[in-house]
Amino acid sequence: MATAVSAAVSLPSSKSTSFSSRTSIISTDKINFNKVPLYYRNVSGGSRLVSIRAQVTTEAPAKVEKISKKQDEGVIVNKFRPKEPYVGRCLLNTKITGDDAPGETWHMVFSTEGEVPYREGQSIGVIADGVDANGKPHKLRLYSIASSALGDFGDSKTVSLCVKRLVYTNDKGEEVKGVCSNFLCDLKPGAEVKITGPVGKEMLMPKDPNATVIMLATGTGIAPFRSFLWKMFFEKHEDYKFNGTAWLFLGVPTSSSLLYKEEFEKMKEKAPENFRLDFAVSREQTNEKGEKMYIQTRMAQYAEELWTLLQKDNTFIYMCGLKGMEQGIDEIMSGLAERDGIVWADYKKQLKKAEQWNVEVY
Repeated sequence: MATAVSAAVSLPSSKSTSFSSRTSIISTDKINFNKVPLYYRNVSGGSRLVSIRAQVTTEAPAKVEKISKKQDEGVIVNKFRPKEPYVGRCLLNTKITGDDAPGETWHMVFSTEGEVPYREGQSIGVIADGVDANGKPHKLRLYSIASSALGDFGDSKTVSLCVKRLVYTNDKGEEVKGVCSNFLCDLKPGAEVKITGPVGKEMLMPKDPNATVIMLATGTGIAPFRSFLWKMFFEKHEDYKFNGTAWLFLGVPTSSSLLYKEEFEKMKEKAPENFRLDFAVSREQTNEKGEKMYIQTRMAQYAEELWTLLQKDNTFIYMCGLKGMEQGIDEIMSGLAERDGIVWADYKKQLKKAEQWNVEVY
């Protein structure tokens, strides 16, 4: 920071300008004086008054580094980029939705040989084989990682995804297939896949092993939470043991669309005091008013408890899935906040700043 300083220094008429041994000198590594002209004027009293104008540059105060509440130490991002992706191989690819489900969702595992070091909550990019209509390579598509950092095989040499096959009819009545999702869902074991990343820090797990972690997912938005929950309940770590409360809300259209249901129920059996599980099946369930059971509808049944939890410093909300889900949750919380004299929009900003409100929607 530069500051203009003007000073009047009274010098003795004697030619001697030696300093007293008691004079203290300001270290030059703290203040720098830029060379500027000196202006003199004579005054009475046998001395001359020197008016000095100098530019003083002081070091800016060191920035206080923010200490994150998330497990962000050593997190790596963008190790592999589109021009030089990592080439892994498909080890497993299986459909995890029922035949009568509205759409297919597949769970796939790729080899990384430990070269793509990711954390729970991060994403990777995938570049589909082939070229687009202009003859250029397809652009990458990002997918939330569905496995813990150890991977499904526990050796830190694989990465897993949860992908829904995108097929829709356009305005002309033509069937359109999503390039990357269909490429991935059609992969056979042994096939190569180009991977970029890992990317993202928004959805990293909290450091506090005693935290309350509330996870809200729709469809394939379950991916990062599967990675969380595997680390919490299926793995043993020397430096991490989860003793808090993990509460998962998963919203899907039909029971045949419930992803990883058996895994989550097994976790519930293993740690009933630490894991809470609530499904919202919109086409099959209703609330007491006869309304369809969307994820926000299910959450509304626990509104008071959720609002109380959200006022604690060690409660973390994570949201992943369809974009519209956040609005429904805002509607629940805004009424409760207003009752307590709190503006929900402002309070949510505070939660975001404190890393307690984390959203990844599409």
